[in-house]
Amino acid sequence: QMRLEESGGGLVKPGGSLRLTCAASGTIFKVNRMGWYRQAPGKERELVAEIASGGITNYGDSVKGRFTISSGNTKNTIHLQMNSLKPEDTAVYYCNIGSMYNDYWGQGTQVTVSS
Repeated sequence: QMRLEESGGGLVKPGGSLRLTCAASGTIFKVNRMGWYRQAPGKERELVAEIASGGITNYGDSVKGRFTISSGNTKNTIHLQMNSLKPEDTAVYYCNIGSMYNDYWGQGTQVTVSS
């Protein structure tokens, strides 16, 4: 069974950094996309960063220049390096892998940016 698990969230002050990790277990075929989404209270889930078909990397406008998505040394591991964090970055962050047949989501990890 495919399973994604996020870790690395927490409470940080504005301007601080966090590194999120998504660990995937199981087998997935025909991967089209892998990335990170987030959902803040009262708002819809939005794209943070993704590696799409062809290896194209996309970032949400609000995180460009501050966040970086990458694969770990171990395959099926995805990282999100978050720098210069702002209070508006506060949200639950979800790992996502999309395939030709299905989308897989983690349970999410809370990121809170507050002084």
